[in-house]
Amino acid sequence: MDRADTTLNGQVIVITGSTSGIGRAAAMELARKGARLVLVARDPKRADDVLAELRDIDPRQNHTALLGDLSLMRETARIGAEIAATEPRVDVLINNAGAMYPDRQVTPEGLERTFALNHMSYFVLTRTLLDRIPSGGRIVNTASEAHRGGRLDLSNLQSAQRYSAFRTYSMTKLANILFTRELARRTGDAGVRANCHHPGVVASRLFNNSKGVLRVLFAIGRLVMISSEKGAETLVYLASSAEVASDSGGYYSQCRPRRSTDQARDETTARGLWDESERIVASILGR
Repeated sequence: MDRADTTLNGQVIVITGSTSGIGRAAAMELARKGARLVLVARDPKRADDVLAELRDIDPRQNHTALLGDLSLMRETARIGAEIAATEPRVDVLINNAGAMYPDRQVTPEGLERTFALNHMSYFVLTRTLLDRIPSGGRIVNTASEAHRGGRLDLSNLQSAQRYSAFRTYSMTKLANILFTRELARRTGDAGVRANCHHPGVVASRLFNNSKGVLRVLFAIGRLVMISSEKGAETLVYLASSAEVASDSGGYYSQCRPRRSTDQARDETTARGLWDESERIVASILGR
């Protein structure tokens, strides 16, 4: 991870999905570069374990953690508001939490859980913290090459018809790229840079919920999957490298720009997804 990296010198970095996989690996590397981490996590024990490791890396930094369920928009908005109340400046926001559920689950707020966690939590947390991100600040979203297997239908974002775990996951990863492109367009004049990345096929907890054929395939696939540390490299690069300090709206893999699918680059779809996400937020949060 030495490609024109910037020393972070106490920059505040908020990261979701930070207690395992590439999120945890990225948090460790960013702490080594001097950042102060604000973790967003669901499991208090894992959060405490990661905080202890971060403090071992740099005891001078006051790393913190907030707990909540990011598949719930009220929880996500609460977490964002708590961060905004204590952090006057967020230099980097990393939206990384994600999962794939074998069966269609509906949250108490009426959203399909994969879509809620993988896309709507990115949208709500970013929306809540945007005023805290200064010119030159960065937003990094974890997408995936799985987006190539997805199609985004604005009339079926909740996968109400013919639910498929992988198809729904792929759609949410497509949504991550579209969200990043529209976010870059909307924040460009303010100097905020938004990019997304494919981490590679990582041996992580992401597919632990799988069952049946998918579970067998992922178990076999672990033999050739890359480590979380390797998978975190592009995330860390986008969060810290001077090479991409002025870049925005891009999709990266292996620390290089990569071409996404035609739909992932469609501006009309990106704006439609943003508008529908705003409608969903208003229906749940009333704002």
